[in-house]
Amino acid sequence: MNILLIGSGGREHALAWSISASPLCDRLYIAPGNPGTAQHGENVALDVADHAAVIDFCRAKSINFVMVGPEAPLVAGLVDDLTAAGIKAFGPTRAAARLEGSKAFTKDFCAEFEIPTAAYRRFTDAETAKTYIRNFGVPIVIKADGLAAGKGVVVATSFEEAAAAVDMMLGGGFGEAGAEVVVEAFLEGEEASFFALCDGKTAIPLGTAQDHKRVHDGDQGPNTGGMGAYSPATVLTADIQARVMREIIEPTLAGMRARGTPYTGILYAGLMLTESGPQLIEYNARFGDPETQVLLPRLKSDLLTALVAACDGVLDNMSLQWRSDTALTVVMAAKGYPGPVEKGSEIRGIEAAEALDDVIVFHAGTKREGDRIVSNGGRVLNVTALGPTITAAQKRAYEAVSRIDWPEGFCRHDIGWREVERERS
Repeated sequence: MNILLIGSGGREHALAWSISASPLCDRLYIAPGNPGTAQHGENVALDVADHAAVIDFCRAKSINFVMVGPEAPLVAGLVDDLTAAGIKAFGPTRAAARLEGSKAFTKDFCAEFEIPTAAYRRFTDAETAKTYIRNFGVPIVIKADGLAAGKGVVVATSFEEAAAAVDMMLGGGFGEAGAEVVVEAFLEGEEASFFALCDGKTAIPLGTAQDHKRVHDGDQGPNTGGMGAYSPATVLTADIQARVMREIIEPTLAGMRARGTPYTGILYAGLMLTESGPQLIEYNARFGDPETQVLLPRLKSDLLTALVAACDGVLDNMSLQWRSDTALTVVMAAKGYPGPVEKGSEIRGIEAAEALDDVIVFHAGTKREGDRIVSNGGRVLNVTALGPTITAAQKRAYEAVSRIDWPEGFCRHDIGWREVERERS
């Protein structure tokens, strides 16, 4: 098969690494890709927002299958346009991708189909929202309705913080994504991520992970797109996973099908494990980043075969096999992230890091300039390690980080701390 992978981040490097290893893969193109994806296929300078140009490229290169990595092209309807052109594409349609594209849509959907989630209200007027928050009390969660690169959520512990978040979002801080806000009750518990592969009518589990959203050690500082992750998340026991499938994933598939917008693709449930059971925090309509970087190194089954099966609607006869190893990834980010960062600083030592056994360095925000690799974004590298335990994987990942020479970068030093504590107890 000739395959086109859409995207340029660490998730797409991990996907390219996995897809290129499939016996089904003949040629792999990545648009636009990064220096890491170029190790596994051919990067192409293609404007993925120009759907006609993507379709023309697919026809010129006899592309049999398109894998859409990021959320923005899904929400923009790229899968719809590719399918209409007769090109097989993996991912939800525009209508189905609203599960990620609009938090207000998803909260209303959960209410309609009795999917457990936090109590909420929707607002487009700042003063009305602030009156509600004052009466409801804190802590409370403020979310921009639309896509905000993982940064559109504020967990407010004071009224002043909540009011500032409302003013920022409704005042244009996230552009159109913040034209409406969702204000929801704060849930007590531990967060975890659950992934399912869906074909419109059937869903099969695709692993668990926990990530670290806050920028600083000890889960301090502002939210980010993710500073690291590990898999599996043992807090998601077999019993809890079965409950998530039964109470959250399967009702979602049934509800979307009943609405005439069946869901095909990755359904990524961000969960809060409360005393009353798992509750949905939010849905993502694609693989997570950086969770993909710890899921795929553990997957023994052929990823491409599974993705094609989902597109063809034949997941009912499929199961996935996993390595017993755990995986942990540390995000190396440019100083200043999640705020403004300077690009163009040279990164050395990636090869030395990868010389360690069971270490893979996935590129996220990098660029090649001649023989040099330089930073080209906020989250720049994902240093991933496998090990028999999270403690072992953590030790190996940070040993690899120590071999990377990048003074302009930083990372958290406690990725996996919850699981390490559990392993010690």
